Amino acid sequence: MAPRKSNKSFSFPNPIDNDVVLVGHGDVMNDFISAWNGRDEHPIHPVWMLAGPRGIGKATMAYKIAKMVYGNVGDFFIVDLSNNIDKDGAPKPTAKNISVYTVRAMIEKMQMSSMSGEWRVVLIDSVDELTTAAENAMLKLLEEPPAKTLFLLVVHQLASVLPTVRSRARVEKMRPLSVPELRRLCDTFMMDADISDETLRLANGSFGRIANLKSTGGDAIYEDLIDCIKNPHSNSSDVMAIAKKIASDSALHGILLDAVASFGLADLYPSVTHAIANIARVNLEPEIAIFKIITQIKKCL
Repeated sequence: MAPRKSNKSFSFPNPIDNDVVLVGHGDVMNDFISAWNGRDEHPIHPVWMLAGPRGIGKATMAYKIAKMVYGNVGDFFIVDLSNNIDKDGAPKPTAKNISVYTVRAMIEKMQMSSMSGEWRVVLIDSVDELTTAAENAMLKLLEEPPAKTLFLLVVHQLASVLPTVRSRARVEKMRPLSVPELRRLCDTFMMDADISDETLRLANGSFGRIANLKSTGGDAIYEDLIDCIKNPHSNSSDVMAIAKKIASDSALHGILLDAVASFGLADLYPSVTHAIANIARVNLEPEIAIFKIITQIKKCL
């Protein structure tokens, strides 16, 4: 098997602090700038939904737009997991979903905000993480948006958004980043890292995925996985060793689908996707389930 590359931790700026020029998505940014500059003649849509895969820069764009609109003079309201609260108002940043109490607190702050007449921005990152109650509370606000208020909604999966919320937004579908764009981001934030072309391909247009692969050693584990599958002499012990590496981090489970694609085994996609989903859904022992998936791939070669 290929030797394991050394892991390294990387530090990336929070989207709100990222002042680096936005990489990619120039068409979406230009659409907004055009609408913003022409707002006196044609009122700008109050709700912009930035939709696309995780890790492609949606939140970074949302924060850049927000800073442009409220200009450090108006009010800026952020709804995300880091600002999450429970029913008593206590911080709850480790929760998996954004509570309805967080949304209600934001609405209350909006009602008490200054009457300076400047633009206000509400940024939701992300709509996917809102509880159903929180999304319904947000919907009531979107039904009659306050004057001079812009809503920026970050969405990872459009299918997860309530149709009534989606119908009130201008939906901007953001595409995965190109390989040159990914390379540019790597040169900016991971200049000392060895980023192979294979890692860029594995990222599927998501810089966030590259960061995860490098931070977890996932790129090296993927190489080990491919070597193990290709090697006709690899045995159950070899397969289990790889399975344990992949099981160590649920974010690595996706490399199993990458392996399926690498070997052109499209017919395996449904069963492997279902098996990966079952690991979390039915609390299977991850290494056993992954061992079975790898074995299934090997048998198809």
